[in-house]
Amino acid sequence: MSYVPPHLRNSITTKATSTTALDCNTDYYSNLTSPFSHSNHSNSNHNNTSISNINCNNFSSASSNAARRSSGNAPYPVFPQWNPSERVLRLKPEQIEEVRLRLSVDVTVAQDSPPAPAPIESFTDMCLHASIIKDIAFHEYTSPTCIQAQSMPVALSGRDLLGCAETGSGKTAAFTIPMIQHCLAQPPVQRGDGPLALVLAPTRELAQQIEKEVKAFSQSLESFKTAIVVGGTNIAEQRSALGAGVNVVVATPGRFIDHLQQGNTSLCRISFVVLDEADRMLDMGFEPKIREIMQNLPEKHQTLLFSATMPVEIEALAQEYLTNPVQVKVGKVSSPAANVSQILEKVSENEKIDRLLALLVEEDTQAERSAHPFPLTIVFVERKTRCDEVAEALIAQGLQAVALHGGRSQSEREAALHDFRRGHTNILVATDVASRGLDVSGVAHVVNLDLPKTMEDYVHRIGRTGRAGSTGRATSFYTDRDTFLVTQIRKAIADVESGNTVAFATGKVARRKEREAAAAQKDAQIALSKLALMGPTSISVEDKYKYMIAPSMFKKEGVADGAWDD
Repeated sequence: MSYVPPHLRNSITTKATSTTALDCNTDYYSNLTSPFSHSNHSNSNHNNTSISNINCNNFSSASSNAARRSSGNAPYPVFPQWNPSERVLRLKPEQIEEVRLRLSVDVTVAQDSPPAPAPIESFTDMCLHASIIKDIAFHEYTSPTCIQAQSMPVALSGRDLLGCAETGSGKTAAFTIPMIQHCLAQPPVQRGDGPLALVLAPTRELAQQIEKEVKAFSQSLESFKTAIVVGGTNIAEQRSALGAGVNVVVATPGRFIDHLQQGNTSLCRISFVVLDEADRMLDMGFEPKIREIMQNLPEKHQTLLFSATMPVEIEALAQEYLTNPVQVKVGKVSSPAANVSQILEKVSENEKIDRLLALLVEEDTQAERSAHPFPLTIVFVERKTRCDEVAEALIAQGLQAVALHGGRSQSEREAALHDFRRGHTNILVATDVASRGLDVSGVAHVVNLDLPKTMEDYVHRIGRTGRAGSTGRATSFYTDRDTFLVTQIRKAIADVESGNTVAFATGKVARRKEREAAAAQKDAQIALSKLALMGPTSISVEDKYKYMIAPSMFKKEGVADGAWDD
């Protein structure tokens, strides 16, 4: 359906018609939908009835161009019946559970929903379009990752999906390939048509990365068009790309709404929606924009929501916009990577840059001695100005470094990532703009010059290395102000070592509780100090906070593969 900006909605009178959101050929639609195609939302939970019942022809002002393009004749989406290979169809329930156990996949469905499709460990068994299979082989994807093995069959079957997996697990391909397959089943895109599929992402870098993956798996399809819609780039070029008619749009929420308000595109044909890194989008304040888009989608659409964490905010979003979703979790979601060796080193604030220079210059020397290239390294800092300062200091030492932060222009950010990915520059100094979703193969070392404020952000940062089963290294400098986070890191690694689930704050509500726990830790430390001074007394520390109290603080503490070095 075409989009109506909020400030224009009160002036639009709702017409009582026998049609639903789109004035389309219902016979065409009813003959082609599958058992799993569904109304993602009757809109009973939303206050947008003035929009949901309006014919695509009845829009005005900023949306008039989009309305004229759709002309009320946009075909309904097609959700064809999908089946895997006969071999997969013959799997017995106990065999399916055995595969899930081997893949460390946990699948949950609502009590009254059909069982989830079986996981598939071969792209061939997924019965994909021949062109997609060709492109998968071209890019040397041999077998699906754990999240792909279970998520792709769910998406291909037309079910809504809530996917949770650690960073670097292959989530992008898990939704990209089914999305392309879905688009190929739709009537052809005409010039001026809005997209068939929409992917929303929190940052420009992640959006560019997703679009690259969409192009990789659709390169054999000559007529398949994609558009990237993000801030910081020429909006006129984006308008032109959208006007030519596209199959897939990858966008950041704010810029996509800009185009909707200007009438450069419409929602009329969207039938496949992906919210990627949804937890990050909520953290960045995109929730109102996400709701604005989701509430104006056509009635029939499939929604996939992917998140590295599962805070209460994500659960609420899923409950509102997903219909009987299949929930897929792989491994211990958002736990520190077990294959990343983690070193914690206490230094004063004034010593940090000198210590960083000494560390990386030594690594450069070792690389030269062994005739190996300098390992790709990301250095995380807290502020933009600090980012530039550190990059300049590294360059002054003869090292190849480049800065990446939100204060740089889009072209500068793209150039920095391009040089880093190609190995022309082997040190990337970045703020948290690079902590989530950034997929650069071969990152061997992550250095936290400044530790983040939360455990959640720490996990995402170190997740830039040790990806896709490889090993990595993370070095973190900390000061007295980081004591609470360092305590959490210690406990998380101890939990991994003992086989327990790692639990820490994710989402705004949980982080508020984390701050309360930090205050409790401070009170516990004060209590112990009094206890030491006064001798045996009635002062006690609650059991749940005792783990926070370290017996001593060492100058340097190391964790290698889940175990602390002596």
